[in-house]
Amino acid sequence: MLIRSRYALRPVAGAVALLVSVACAPALAQTQEDAAATAPANAAAAQAATEDSVLPTVTVSASADASAQGLSKAFAGGQVARGGRVGILGTEDIMNTPFSTTAYTQDLIRDQQARSVGDVLQNDASVRVSRGFGNFQESYFVRGFVLGSDSIAYNGLYGLLPRQYVSAELFERVELLRGASGFLNGASPAGDSIGGALNLLPKRASNEPLTRVSVGGSSGAQGYAAADISRRFGPDQATGLRLNVAKRKGDTAIDGEKVDLSVVSLGMDWRSRDLRLSADVGYQSHKLTAPRPNVTLNAAVTQVPSAPDNSKSFAQPWSYSNERDSFGSVRGEYDINSQVTAWVAGGARFGRERNSLANLTLNNGSTGTGTQARFDNTRADDIYTGEVGLRGKMTTGSIGHSLVLAASTFSDKRKNAFYSQPAASAFATNLYNPVYGVAPPLGTSSNDLDDPALQARIKLSSLALSDTLSMLDERLLLTVGLRHQTIETQTFAYNTGIAAPKVDKSRTSPMAAVVFKPAERLSLYANYIEGLTPGEIAPALSGGLLVANAGDALAPYVSKQKELGLKWDGGDIGAGLAWFTTDKPRVFRNAVSGVYGPEGTDRHRGLELNVFGQVTRGLRVLGGVTWLDAKQLADGNNPNAGKRVIGVPRQQGNLGLEWDVPGANGLTLDARAVATGSSYANATNTLQVAGWTRFDLGARYLTEIDGRLVTFRARVENAANRNYWASVGSTGYLVLSNPRTFTVSASVDF
Repeated sequence: MLIRSRYALRPVAGAVALLVSVACAPALAQTQEDAAATAPANAAAAQAATEDSVLPTVTVSASADASAQGLSKAFAGGQVARGGRVGILGTEDIMNTPFSTTAYTQDLIRDQQARSVGDVLQNDASVRVSRGFGNFQESYFVRGFVLGSDSIAYNGLYGLLPRQYVSAELFERVELLRGASGFLNGASPAGDSIGGALNLLPKRASNEPLTRVSVGGSSGAQGYAAADISRRFGPDQATGLRLNVAKRKGDTAIDGEKVDLSVVSLGMDWRSRDLRLSADVGYQSHKLTAPRPNVTLNAAVTQVPSAPDNSKSFAQPWSYSNERDSFGSVRGEYDINSQVTAWVAGGARFGRERNSLANLTLNNGSTGTGTQARFDNTRADDIYTGEVGLRGKMTTGSIGHSLVLAASTFSDKRKNAFYSQPAASAFATNLYNPVYGVAPPLGTSSNDLDDPALQARIKLSSLALSDTLSMLDERLLLTVGLRHQTIETQTFAYNTGIAAPKVDKSRTSPMAAVVFKPAERLSLYANYIEGLTPGEIAPALSGGLLVANAGDALAPYVSKQKELGLKWDGGDIGAGLAWFTTDKPRVFRNAVSGVYGPEGTDRHRGLELNVFGQVTRGLRVLGGVTWLDAKQLADGNNPNAGKRVIGVPRQQGNLGLEWDVPGANGLTLDARAVATGSSYANATNTLQVAGWTRFDLGARYLTEIDGRLVTFRARVENAANRNYWASVGSTGYLVLSNPRTFTVSASVDF
């Protein structure tokens, strides 16, 4: 139900009055001396790095978000954190969070020599890494739902990071929140945060000076060099700077494929007793030459092809994908008093993309025959985003309240242009014996590639209110909230620039969740939360048939999630178990009316088990298992009722182990297995894609040379060199696995 009335927001006025009264209440006033004594104690409790930085009036913490809480401490073993950001609720301990979350730490990222967000998420049993259709954008299946990399948040704000690939040098932690997050984070720009949400934390200067230089290489004669430098300044060390630069260039393990990556980022922070400020600026250039494309199955294909040799490429040598992004953000937090804190954050990104692509369309699954056609496009995004909020605490009788009031805005001015080769002139090739040629001429243009024109404007705005009630000595936590969201979109015709009617839709998304701790180490939780997807523009054709409502803007789609779970904190070992069910509208053309829109439901049900921590001294574990039942329901005009959803396996699992070798001081070995069940490449479930298992191995050695700390690392991914289809995209396209890949590096701390 769409809500346009201003009366839907009446509760906000009461919340504002409540927070202001708390902020100004005489009973809560403190003298300056009391505040000076209290602030360091509170900040020290949230210290995330070392404990030797407590100063007379300022506590320095490696806070990534200008918050008094700072980074959550690492769990035993150091691979994941004890908590992370839960949308507007702020940073919470995992045992107090009524959702399934994991925050992967910088130690894990560095030790596994992760290159991107996708490399980090290979450790998660709820996630499988894929690619976008027709491009090389990292995308992720979370609980069976696709999440694009352009919907990743950076320090709580959407749209600031590069759209297709995010280099690991740009973040301190990867925070994964499994499940819908419409209330917690608002609608994502791409509207795809249904199965989960990702937030990356930027790097901050730590308490100790750092100058780390790293060099390395990987299969294909690819070189790598990076520097990580941080310092704190001032008599009280209140100002921090953290600089990261990296360069990765050369061939990959795939024949003919090349990469050229340049990254630089600068993180700044400053804090006083009541005020905390941070800022980030960054630049990333990511160029791919002859990148191996996806494989699209023609409608006439009757069997899934066997995976070819994954060290070979069927990419055309003239194809490329280039992306260049500049971005920045600022965040401030001010303690009005000991009970109320205000914050403000904002950021911008300017992204430019240019590609010349040639996906392979397979015509015969047995012989591998198919065609390729050239498609060139350019895109420019100018994004601005911001958030303001108040967070306050109060008590009513024996019940504690944590109140949050927040408003956010997001704007994307998108320019686009493309040329495509006529389908009739597509050139023949073969999956197993590729045919290479020169770049063919292009056909009809849509806007100018050298000067792309405005194609869309997207504006998102929201106002959110929540209250977390704590009872029974904080053993029972109840959180309720509402977010009123407005989605405005307007598209502009290619070549003519004629504007389509503006679409302005609103909805209020509710959330209710509860946490109960029956024992000190056990936490039970339940939640109901919704996801919100901006409605698309109905196309002219769907499945080759005319659409009756072509050009009409559809209302936002609402997905609904219910979840039950438990968490256990054993001190050295932690575990989580969650059962969930999520209903998502399915959108296609009604065969009777010809109208394009929501036609029934996809239901994803599943059970997740996650385990992490330190089994014994020197032995660490990280893994889990996910069981999924993702089906198309029989409601609506659905000819495939009861069939499984494209690309979603029934089960998938991960197991990673790290072992500090006894008697070999500084030597650590690690191994990881990633297993994925079979899935389907079409909605009728006649094209089954085989499951697969991959093994990765690693080693690192920490030593001292001439008084300098030196770490040597080596890793091999897909150690058995298996050929398999690594993922099936949401429309049925196939992504081939990477070959066995070796990576080595050495880091020196000066």
